[in-house]
Amino acid sequence: MAPRANWKGFLRLSLVTCPVALYPATSESEKISFNQLNRQTGHRIKYLKVDSDTGDEVPNEDIVKGYELEKGQYIEVSKEELEEIALESTRTIEIDEFVDRSDIDPRYLIRPYYLRAGRQGRPRRLRGDPRDHPRDGQGRDRPRGAHQPRAHHRA
Repeated sequence: MAPRANWKGFLRLSLVTCPVALYPATSESEKISFNQLNRQTGHRIKYLKVDSDTGDEVPNEDIVKGYELEKGQYIEVSKEELEEIALESTRTIEIDEFVDRSDIDPRYLIRPYYLRAGRQGRPRRLRGDPRDHPRDGQGRDRPRGAHQPRAHHRA
């Protein structure tokens, strides 16, 4: 099965912008997962969602998101409210600067991804082979209307 894009948008490097899609570089199907078992019976462990006060099981349709204001005091937050406060993205990754690979914190390399350029699924090769360049682009997806600093270019 072909991988599905996690994100689609644009890559901007100074005055050049091209459409891209972000794909996971590893497959979840290649990972090994384990189940938890009851050592005595060999049966699989089952997790239930229960009310913390009554101990009664709560069906999924009755579970909502809540934010704890103070210890034990919650306010309910709906999906619509979360969507209203979400930052609107320009769906553009702007390359701010190029850095040595050794300058990138390894935490950012735990889940690798790759970008594929193109329109309507037609691949277009980005210029150059990444193995030939010791520097990587560093950028971010900027919220719409945010200050847009100039991109820095170092080769």
